[in-house]
Amino acid sequence: MDWFNRPDVAAVPERAPLRVSELSAIIESLLDNPILQDILVRGEVTNYTHHARGHRYFSLSEKGGGNTAAVIKCVMWWSDAERLSFIPSEGMEVMVTGTVRAYAPHGAYQLQVKEIHKAGLGEKFLLIEQWKRQLAAEGCFSPERKRCLPAFPVRVGVVTSETGAVIHDIRTVVGRRYPLEIIISPTAVQGEQAHREIACAISRLAGMVDVMIVARGGGSFEDLFPFNHPDVVRAIVACPVPVVSAIGHEVDVTLSDLAADLRAATPSAAAELAVPDRLVLAARVQDLKGRLNAALQDRVAWAWDEISDLCDRLRPQKFCRKLEERKQNIADLSDRLERAFSNLLGRKRLLLAEMKTALDSRNPLAVLARGYCVAEKSGTVVKSANAITKGDRMKIRFYEGSVQVIVEKVDHERNL
Repeated sequence: MDWFNRPDVAAVPERAPLRVSELSAIIESLLDNPILQDILVRGEVTNYTHHARGHRYFSLSEKGGGNTAAVIKCVMWWSDAERLSFIPSEGMEVMVTGTVRAYAPHGAYQLQVKEIHKAGLGEKFLLIEQWKRQLAAEGCFSPERKRCLPAFPVRVGVVTSETGAVIHDIRTVVGRRYPLEIIISPTAVQGEQAHREIACAISRLAGMVDVMIVARGGGSFEDLFPFNHPDVVRAIVACPVPVVSAIGHEVDVTLSDLAADLRAATPSAAAELAVPDRLVLAARVQDLKGRLNAALQDRVAWAWDEISDLCDRLRPQKFCRKLEERKQNIADLSDRLERAFSNLLGRKRLLLAEMKTALDSRNPLAVLARGYCVAEKSGTVVKSANAITKGDRMKIRFYEGSVQVIVEKVDHERNL
């Protein structure tokens, strides 16, 4: 009996096979899990390769028991690799930040690395990340609290080391662009207690200057570490005047840079941001002066035109001519008004005559004038002989005057 036809063996459902691209897509979707995004991984560098295009390829390994080792392939693209402050070497223990991605052409997964730090600095890097989250929760990096720099400061404060090129560069730039008073608050810029001195130096200048520059020259991650300390960040946030940070090189970003009102790539650039350029201001003044002169000249020319026009309009000959024109206009208007009134009066007279004729034709006195009379009884006009009886007193109204009569005889016969 065939094994596949045994009745006690359940039938296995048939499924369509996956294409390789479909399987790769499923794996890639699984790797999109947030738990594999921006993770920290610690291990030893192996098979390090610096590609001609600037990309870095290497593996991170972790030795286990016996001869076994856990290995993951890594890639760091040139845009991120150019920020490296050291060159990784074989066997170096490092801590990297990256995201797990699937590489379909090779059917493998790899770690795309954004940052690499030596393992000895890993603890400090983790501490900075912890401080960053804590200070962000306090609102120290909020864009809403950023202030604009004053357009024309009177005094500039500088928090930096008393020695070194930083203060010299700032003085040179300020002296060239916009000479003003510079107040230096000296401090140590590296060392175990440097963060306390920097915070005190910032507080010392509060209220004494219009804008403040916190600066330090280039250095390693260890050298710039004090500028990540919460004491320094909170001192910058509490400063009553705007703060410009210029710490390390352009690729170095500290927590102080994030808290400052404005970040500059170098101390010289910070000085350029803090003060205006007097040459630009002078050119601007000249431009405004020219525009003001042109506007004044246009105004004066317009005023002269107005005065000339008024003088021309007020000359005696022209004034008399205008007066004669007005007199003629008044005379014409008077004639037109008189003719119009006369015509209107004539039309009214004709209308009144017509109305008088119509009234006269309906005037009962005109009928009486032709010999007729009106008989009234008790104030009422008598229209029929049937309304009269013998002995009634009646009033007979003639065209001229009236008489009182007593009826002696009534003839009720009606003449047809």
